[in-house]
Amino acid sequence: MEPFFDPCQREAFHLEVLDTYETPEESEPFQRYLAGQPDDYSWMQDWLDLVRSMTVRGVQVRRARVITVPHTDYTRFALKVAIDCNAVAGEEIKYLPRHLIDADLLTTDDWWLMDDKTVAFTVFEPTGQFVGGAVTTDPRIASYIREVRDRVWERAIPLADYGSQNSK
Repeated sequence: MEPFFDPCQREAFHLEVLDTYETPEESEPFQRYLAGQPDDYSWMQDWLDLVRSMTVRGVQVRRARVITVPHTDYTRFALKVAIDCNAVAGEEIKYLPRHLIDADLLTTDDWWLMDDKTVAFTVFEPTGQFVGGAVTTDPRIASYIREVRDRVWERAIPLADYGSQNSK
């Protein structure tokens, strides 16, 4: 994943729109979370190291999660990981309860926006299973994605505020 982020100079922005993801690296940690067992987050270290290296070189790493309330188990898990790991590594995260934005103002798929011009769509099944992706630098698509980013980011609640009210 690291070579994908290497060209990024200013900002890497990620929009997540699903309430559940089923990725192999999270399967065991998620099951431990559900069982109330502690996590050493070793499975997150590559990502956290990447975030730290990006922020050290001046790249802002931001993520917005559009989530349903009440939360799914996965949303609660991701919120805990965000508080314990992502934010500490330098990632800025906000949460937007789905009922606070019209679905027509969002995208169906998740994506990364790099330096306002490169869009990498990450495509998941409705169950959260990753099925592929596509990258484009089409200026019309990038412009639309910037509009979505700005709308979501403006309405979303910073992790520190959202987490203090919604984590267990």
